[in-house]
Amino acid sequence: MYLHALGWNSFFQSHWSSESRDGLEPARVVEGQRDAYRVACEVGELPAEITGRLRHTATDASTLPAVGDWVAINIVSGEEKAVIHSILPRRTTLSRKEAGKRTAEQILVTNVDTVFLMMSLNADLNPRRIERYLGTLWESGACPVIVLSKSDLCLDPSAAVSEIGAAAPGVDVHVISAATGTGVDSLEPYLGPGNTVVLLGSSGVGKSTLINCLLKAEVQKTVEVRTHDDRGRHATTYRRLFSLPAGGILIDTPGMREFQLWDAAGLDDAFEEIGQLAELCRFRDCGHESEPGCAVKLAIADGTMDAQRLSSFRKLKRELDYNDRKKDVAAQLELKRRWKQIHKAQRRKARN
Repeated sequence: MYLHALGWNSFFQSHWSSESRDGLEPARVVEGQRDAYRVACEVGELPAEITGRLRHTATDASTLPAVGDWVAINIVSGEEKAVIHSILPRRTTLSRKEAGKRTAEQILVTNVDTVFLMMSLNADLNPRRIERYLGTLWESGACPVIVLSKSDLCLDPSAAVSEIGAAAPGVDVHVISAATGTGVDSLEPYLGPGNTVVLLGSSGVGKSTLINCLLKAEVQKTVEVRTHDDRGRHATTYRRLFSLPAGGILIDTPGMREFQLWDAAGLDDAFEEIGQLAELCRFRDCGHESEPGCAVKLAIADGTMDAQRLSSFRKLKRELDYNDRKKDVAAQLELKRRWKQIHKAQRRKARN
């Protein structure tokens, strides 16, 4: 029963039953910091490490355990620690491009049902950033929900809801104040037993405050935003999974100042109306520039669609195309490196 409270369901049971796992038991990764993990299993929470084989066969960081993963472990007798042998298939995966110049995937969390995309009703409010996040969230397999926090500091939240709603058609928007408790009960339908929710957003939007409010305890440190520019400061430095009193599961994440897209699959969902209008354009390959009979440009002209939506779509599409080209180069270099290792191993074997 404890596993089901952590989100164990028929999906993971079917994959567990499909392979022989003698002597192992399922657990969920509830915390990850570099190479150190904590897992939750039937006996409670334990520190954990991965086997040398799992580390050796991992092709990159995305194939190592992440917070939210279900894993196969054995408990080391007398040491109160666990060893992770394998990772069960992921039902949903939330990734971004790794921050910096390197072209690599960074998995943020896995196996979540809902993403609370949080923005505060101050200088952090940015419709274009919402579009960037949604380009990834729709692809992840989880359901995005926008949470506008700190309503107690905003004179007209309804105007913000309208602005954000235009940038996120079809996405539920909730206005809350975790500090006063206003509107927090509207989030309860997403936090039912066995459901996993992750909090995502910039530093200072109130993720830790919301967790404390839902848990009714000061479990997460909170830090005031900078007064001169409303920018947040990191209160959370690593990802952590919490079990809620009502039975749901909540994952806190560090604030992100940079969020680069990794996969293009969700971009069309985030800008669904552009795709629908494009089908009405006179030319099948319409670039929505100056072509005659462009339904997208007509919608902008008559005010049906905001020109910023098209501009944002183009910007994100260019970014993804650039990343795809870099991925191809990185894949070629990795293949070359692996073949070099194989040839070296063969030469050593031949000499022996």
